[in-house]
Amino acid sequence: MIETDILIIGAGPTGLFTVFEAGLLKLKCHLIDALPQPGGQCSEIYPKKPIYDIPAYPEILAGDLTEKLLEQGKQFKPGFTLGERAETIEKLEDGSFIVTTDKGTKHHAPVVAIAGGLGSFEPRKPPIHNISAFEDKGVNYIIKDPEVYRNKRVVIAGGGDSALDWTIYLADLAKEVTLIHRRNEFRGALDSVEKVQELKNQGRVKLITPAEVTSLVGDHKLEAVVVTQAQHIQKEFEIETDFFIPLFGLSPKLGPIANWGLEIEKNAIKVNNALDYQTNIPGIFAIGDVNTYPGKLKLILCGFHEATLMCQAAYQIINPGKKYVLKYTTVSGIDGFDGTRKEAPKAVIKSIN
Repeated sequence: MIETDILIIGAGPTGLFTVFEAGLLKLKCHLIDALPQPGGQCSEIYPKKPIYDIPAYPEILAGDLTEKLLEQGKQFKPGFTLGERAETIEKLEDGSFIVTTDKGTKHHAPVVAIAGGLGSFEPRKPPIHNISAFEDKGVNYIIKDPEVYRNKRVVIAGGGDSALDWTIYLADLAKEVTLIHRRNEFRGALDSVEKVQELKNQGRVKLITPAEVTSLVGDHKLEAVVVTQAQHIQKEFEIETDFFIPLFGLSPKLGPIANWGLEIEKNAIKVNNALDYQTNIPGIFAIGDVNTYPGKLKLILCGFHEATLMCQAAYQIINPGKKYVLKYTTVSGIDGFDGTRKEAPKAVIKSIN
């Protein structure tokens, strides 16, 4: 039986940041993740994708963000159960929980924080009749290593942030990049739309709208895509390419967590955001992309905020009646579980006092 203060289900960015915030409160964390390494989607799906909305980082690769979060939290010595899926949960008479994985590993904690991101997921595939024949033979649904596309011809399909971001990124890497979207309007960030338009004007990417890839051509590997363009009169034409990357998002699934008696809305866990992101079951919290509430934004930085408030509530559950006085780290410094201490700069303390 693994004992901990806060059991975190999901080792993505939100789960990893929870380790740090809990550590400031002298609370021990253990994380469970079905993936074999920490980082969630940032490590498994797009480690080389740049992220632009992390405070203090104008740009940081998803994989590098994972490494920074691990470094930030390591002083609090979190435990990890990786490559195992949280399967069942049992609430004991004292209000604590036992969570058992699909491999039988048991974990005991007074607080459970579900930070599973989108849960288990699979890419949404376009309705192209022969697409399965070209999977891993030129058709990729996820970009893990951009170097694969260096000096190659790439066709990307989609209208969201992923399609726009990868079009911008690969414009400096690939031999030729074509972005195809079935509408003239895009769903991604306005800044990204403007960058793609600028790249088009510079002749560095090709933009075809409104249009769809309707068929794939090739013998043993992908050689071309068939594009149907919707104008006054529909027309079809081929584009020779080495890779076709349809980026239509992920189809999320909560998996076994959906059977834990939690209140679910549109495949997300409902929480009380007016207080502490607790679910309908006292002692179980949901933070990050896995939760939902009025005004919810699925952003990593929002998950960080939710994790911070959740840890404050967890402290009260674990230490009933004990008052915690919030201190800024600029004043208090940081005491790690390994006995190390990072002192706050004395000049800062003096100015505050």
